[in-house]
Amino acid sequence: GTPQKYDPTFKGPIYDRGCTDIVCCVLLVLAIMGYVVVGVVAWTHGDPRKVIYPTDSRGQFCGQQGTPNEKKPFLFYFDIVKCASPLVLLEFQCPTPQICVSKCPDRYLTFLRAYASSTPADMDYYRNFCVPEFKDPRKGPIEVLKDKECPAMLIPSTPLARRCFPAIEAKQGVIMVGNETTYDDGRGQRRNVTELLEGAKKANVVLEARQLAMKIFEDYTVSWYWIIIGLVIAMVASLIFIVLLRFLAGIMVWVMIVMVILVLGYGIFHCYMEYAKLKGESGSDVSLVDLGFQTDLRVYLHLRQTWLAFMIILCVVEVVIILLLIFLRKRILIAIALIKEASRAVGHVMSSLLFPLCTFFLLCLCIAYWASTAVFLSTSNEAIYKVFNESACPFSGQTCKPETFNTTNVTKLCPDAQCLFAFYGGETAYHKYLIVLQFFNVFMFFWLANFIIALGQVTLAGAFASYYWAFKKPEDMPAFPLFSSFGRALRYHTGSLAFGSLVLAVVQVIRVMLEYLDHRLKAAENKFAKFLLSCLKCCFWCLENFIKFLNRNAYIMIAVYGTNFCTSARNAFSLLMRNIIRVAVLDKVTDFLFFLGKLLIVGSVGILAFFFFTHRIKLVQDTAPALNYYWVPILTVIVGSYLIAHGFFSVYGMCVDTLFLCFCEDLERNDGSPERPYYMSPELSEILLKGHLEPSKS
Repeated sequence: GTPQKYDPTFKGPIYDRGCTDIVCCVLLVLAIMGYVVVGVVAWTHGDPRKVIYPTDSRGQFCGQQGTPNEKKPFLFYFDIVKCASPLVLLEFQCPTPQICVSKCPDRYLTFLRAYASSTPADMDYYRNFCVPEFKDPRKGPIEVLKDKECPAMLIPSTPLARRCFPAIEAKQGVIMVGNETTYDDGRGQRRNVTELLEGAKKANVVLEARQLAMKIFEDYTVSWYWIIIGLVIAMVASLIFIVLLRFLAGIMVWVMIVMVILVLGYGIFHCYMEYAKLKGESGSDVSLVDLGFQTDLRVYLHLRQTWLAFMIILCVVEVVIILLLIFLRKRILIAIALIKEASRAVGHVMSSLLFPLCTFFLLCLCIAYWASTAVFLSTSNEAIYKVFNESACPFSGQTCKPETFNTTNVTKLCPDAQCLFAFYGGETAYHKYLIVLQFFNVFMFFWLANFIIALGQVTLAGAFASYYWAFKKPEDMPAFPLFSSFGRALRYHTGSLAFGSLVLAVVQVIRVMLEYLDHRLKAAENKFAKFLLSCLKCCFWCLENFIKFLNRNAYIMIAVYGTNFCTSARNAFSLLMRNIIRVAVLDKVTDFLFFLGKLLIVGSVGILAFFFFTHRIKLVQDTAPALNYYWVPILTVIVGSYLIAHGFFSVYGMCVDTLFLCFCEDLERNDGSPERPYYMSPELSEILLKGHLEPSKS
């Protein structure tokens, strides 16, 4: 209740509490137990080797240690032209034998030529690409090819994603393999190389995407060390900035504003210089529309239109920020004072600056468990074998068992039929409900991730609320405010946090389902369905952001009063609506200033990464790694820097929101008289009560 007069033993409302939303707490515990069971089942049935290693026609992994194929990491297709069949797109498997080999072929050679060769070296080389059972040298070549023990031909190939594809290259617009435009198919016919190209494309329907992915992976392997250094620089810069903000809040905010304007100004200048430098160069005036999409993004940097677009975007951002600073200059002064008060609170709870690392660690565990469970679930299918044949056969496409295939009627009715590995699947109840388990995995990931974030927010809010509601600061504060707040959150309010994160998780899962439906309907012509889906996506995006805003303030009220989630959300919303002018003007101005701080750190680290990875810093020009796409590490550093800066600034953001909500509550609980004194500090009282914002009347 509201104290009628100052009581030295009264320590604010944050200490009187009991357990809240117990039903949701029990529900969360049961869900976690179910999630563990799903993980154990997935790890029991799953086999990630199905993702890592290619699989031959017998369902064996290529390159797996401890198997006969340990030194045979590549998959070789007997006749890759067969992969041009439409069947590939249905079964995701070529109707031709596939074996594991130690290396891909590097020369043209037919089996007939190798068999008739006077030198045994040709046949010895050819044996590397035959099935392991081929050991009878007296067997005739026609029988060998009929039994499909050896391929009819070898073609110069290169490995891609551990699969041997023809080494196709274009010379002056002509498709060639090994400087040849035609090849001997091993059966006495000359065939065009373009047939190989069609087979190679169908053999890997995502060939270009895999090439892009492989190049990106290569870039990460050679630049990961420098990416980590860039992220460490961002972390150190964020920490230094936050510590300086603690002692020099006013100066640091103005320095931050000026630096952001200068960084954006330099970006505009750099874009203009690049734009002017490309004037008159051949090909630089090609429009982005005419060029189309290119996987090598460096191509765009040779176009004047690209730099013009960058320059216009940066100019718009610069003008918007300057106009906001001009119109909000008086509010910024008040916001700076609020940040100074937040700095004093952070100064008394210095451990809060490192608390985001704890939240980040828990989120990493959550992501790792979700990703590993998803991989094990997706690889827990069994090997399915199907009948493949070249001529018409009534059994084509039916499932079969390699062990008993030769004893069935299929081989009698279809002599050329083979029982080959097709894909991974299953007909058991477990395999039928795999999609349900994957859905549960995604849902639990969102629920637990939101719970971890909520736990971090309540912990920080409780620590900073203990500062605000201490009448004598810092004497009336607990010895370890952060740990005390963390203990209170887990002991009393796990159910409330589970409730809030559950509501948010349901909305996020619905958004994921809408995105999936949108992806499936892209090829559809129903414009009304697309319009309706777009409206739903927009509505649920707005709903998600509103719930995040409401949850954040509800968690503050939970930390302060210890009420259940629904009561806290209602009280927080009502309190904010009664102080809507302060919320719109003061709280959001501080958010804008913190956004400028993040922008400064991300922009500075991003510019440094750009100059480093593009070899423009002469001192370390030879140190920077050679890359396929230099935008890969740059984007990684920029995104990582933003997440790191957001983690550190979230402490100040939560502190400001908590102090602001406590301030509004303090105004309604007390009137500043000796009987009902304010709990706010004299500095905060002077700023907010004598400034431009008059106290609201409840």
